[in-house]
Amino acid sequence: MSKTLSFVLIALGIALIAYNVTLVDFKNPLEGDSIIAIIGILASLCAIVLLLTYLTSKKIQKKLNED
Repeated sequence: MSKTLSFVLIALGIALIAYNVTLVDFKNPLEGDSIIAIIGILASLCAIVLLLTYLTSKKIQKKLNED
């Protein structure tokens, strides 16, 4: 996976988080569509963390291959 694709996917994850935040009813966050939006936010955060971990591991691998 290229670096550009990773950054595009991270930006898409941030956009999904922003969209799902608008769907959350902060008075009743655990009822109705709000719980689905919270699950979407958490899933997007997990995807972003995985992509950042992948990018970090690629940097480490590149440094190890240079030595």
